Amino acid sequence: MTTTVIYPGTFDPITNGHIDLVHRASKLFNHVIVAIAINPNKTPTFSLEKRVALAEETLFGLNNVEVCGFEGLLIDVAEEKNANVILRGLRAVSDFEHEFQLAGMNRKMNPEIETLFLTPAEQYTYISSSLVREIASLGGDVSEFVAPCVAQALSAKLV
Repeated sequence: MTTTVIYPGTFDPITNGHIDLVHRASKLFNHVIVAIAINPNKTPTFSLEKRVALAEETLFGLNNVEVCGFEGLLIDVAEEKNANVILRGLRAVSDFEHEFQLAGMNRKMNPEIETLFLTPAEQYTYISSSLVREIASLGGDVSEFVAPCVAQALSAKLV
């Protein structure tokens, strides 16, 4: 059986924690889809097209990984892409309550699609896109938290 996992998020920007989860998922599943969302409740730093391009560049070489942008319900994209599993990252216990609610709603909308939670490697548990953006906007060095292309894009956009 082919198992396709979809890993959704805004990825604004994609961080080393996200990349870690994608690498690990690529070893667990036949096909990994990184689904980059247009979230009407957020004002992203980067356009959808730029977020997709940065994700594609940072994930280059992972042959079973696909990056796509989407708008609307995750469950609709998961069904369209024939995903069997939704992957969600948990950095801390504080992430769990919200993610648990999302998993329940997605299960209600399509009980055939499972949700799986993965934690990033220990060295990435404190990294979040919002903290990376804040550090970059204040002229700080984010090279430890993101891929070089992302650090460069942040520098060009925010400084």
